[in-house]
Amino acid sequence: MDETHSAYLQACHVRIPCSRRVLVMGILNVTPDSFSDGGRFLDPHRALAHVERMVSEGADLVDVGAESTRPGSQTIDEREEIRRLKPVLEVIGKRATIPLSVDTRKAGVAERAIGWGAVLINDISALEHDPRMGHVIARTKAGLVLMHMRGTPQTMQEYCQYDNVVEEVRDYLGNRMRHAEELGIAREHMLIDPGIGFAKNAQQNLSLLKGLGSFRELGRPVLIGVSNKSFIGTITGQPVDQRIMGTAAAVAAAVLGGAGMVRVHDVRSIREVVRMSEAIAQA
Repeated sequence: MDETHSAYLQACHVRIPCSRRVLVMGILNVTPDSFSDGGRFLDPHRALAHVERMVSEGADLVDVGAESTRPGSQTIDEREEIRRLKPVLEVIGKRATIPLSVDTRKAGVAERAIGWGAVLINDISALEHDPRMGHVIARTKAGLVLMHMRGTPQTMQEYCQYDNVVEEVRDYLGNRMRHAEELGIAREHMLIDPGIGFAKNAQQNLSLLKGLGSFRELGRPVLIGVSNKSFIGTITGQPVDQRIMGTAAAVAAAVLGGAGMVRVHDVRSIREVVRMSEAIAQA
């Protein structure tokens, strides 16, 4: 790993070490329709209790999302996304003891979220959805996740044609990093995410996990989100609420392949998988 570029993530005033160990990002969805936990944490106090639980279980960051981006999901407008986020972030932004990320493609939502305490913006469109997003990140000096996706969540599974999925996704992310730099975002503020499940079929997701080492050539920590996703169900035959073992196997592969951060629903169980996989990788 290139220690100069990958040793830490700068996110607003927070410097997050990224080279000592793999980080665990817990997921908090404040949506009625997310595929794994939709509707469970719309109440701010229930959301706070869940964040506190994830912290106690060893989460290094929490990623809050107010718009479902599962395959086939419908886009909501900025006003509705802010309406869902505001009461939750106003509570947990003051109480959280770990860095908060917000999963959004909209610059207006990102700006408000940073004002409520978020330090990292997880943009599944890699700055393509909203032309203002890059300027918001540059001005606030927030951290930024650049993720690969084709189309939109509603249409993305129509765009799964690749000659070499690993090379094409890696090259895309390299280009988006250069674009972000042109907007004034320093590399130390960036994470990259190959977008498991976003415009990829099951076999392509497996290829990305197997070829993860090539993404380290880009010089930034790699975030991987596999938790409970449909490709795990395709392979194991399990419904979404019974994919913990398949998720654990995919996370172990990601850690052994060089991931710097994993995004998961079940922090307690997956943190153990991460620590064990790290021990094997470092033996």
